[in-house]
Amino acid sequence: MTIDNELHLKTIKNVLIILVIPFVLYLMKLLSFIFIPLVSALFLAILFSPLMRWFSKKRVPKIIALTAVVIIIFGFFKIVGELAQLSSKEMMNTDTELLFAKMEAKLVDVVTPIEEFFGIDTELGNKSIHEIFNDANLISYFGDTLQFLQKFITQFLMMFFFLILLLAGSIDLQKLMKSTVTKKSIASIKTMLKIEKSIVKFIRVKFILSAFTGFGFGLACWGFDVSFPIFWGLFAFAINFVQMIGSIISTVVLSIFSLAEIDSTGSLALFCLIITGVQVLFGGILEPIMMGKTFSINTVTVLIMLMLWGYIWGVPGLIMSIPITVLVKAILEQNPNGKTIARLMS
Repeated sequence: MTIDNELHLKTIKNVLIILVIPFVLYLMKLLSFIFIPLVSALFLAILFSPLMRWFSKKRVPKIIALTAVVIIIFGFFKIVGELAQLSSKEMMNTDTELLFAKMEAKLVDVVTPIEEFFGIDTELGNKSIHEIFNDANLISYFGDTLQFLQKFITQFLMMFFFLILLLAGSIDLQKLMKSTVTKKSIASIKTMLKIEKSIVKFIRVKFILSAFTGFGFGLACWGFDVSFPIFWGLFAFAINFVQMIGSIISTVVLSIFSLAEIDSTGSLALFCLIITGVQVLFGGILEPIMMGKTFSINTVTVLIMLMLWGYIWGVPGLIMSIPITVLVKAILEQNPNGKTIARLMS
């Protein structure tokens, strides 16, 4: 009878967990304005944890250590801002009207044979690119620029506030892990160290390889005289943080843009081959080698988590999907009932 009761309670517990998970995900989507900066701050805090421990060993006052972290963060944004200014100056010095005209002519040359083959009449040749953009209402997808900036600044300040709290020790992640996931201190410490090692390595490797990818894209654009090499380098660097699909997007978008810039078919093919080779080298070869066995996560799991977190949080969810997956997998491995799911994710 006791065994039956235990099985009954276990079944009820599993059913409740299954029911609670969708509700929690719904809340995370509903309260994304809080959870996105909070989770971002969590991963940044994990990234800076080794540095904070080093300061602690050297008996550096916590206020000085926090100041150093703040200087590093704002220094990074300063460098990005300077590059963005160079990119904007680069665009302002380019005759965009001529560029649009060339792009329009190339698009007509490419699309017209396809229209004739499939019997489609889009009247592309009778409209300018500006008119096509207006007809498609593409601006509506990006929203109002002022609202976007306001939302970005608000979430950045919230993330910065949460980051300071986490680094200052106001929220003890190890104790939180002990009270919620594992009841043993040693197990909670090992879990936190494993999560920290995995996420730090992921961010470090991803940052370095994304930087080299952006440099490769910018250098290819400069070599083939494609407009806005700094912008394309920054674009490739930023979107490369979106696992798997980011590299495809940057390669396809730049290849389409280069249609208007490169007249020779052979040069165009070589340019597309070079930027594809850059993505394959850094994303397909070096990244798995440098990651090693840090991430034992299969492709299906990566795709599912990309779709899930992309749906819940949009672009921030796509960027944070892999660190979140690492966190979830590490937690599941500490739970006897979750080890089977963790193995399936591997």
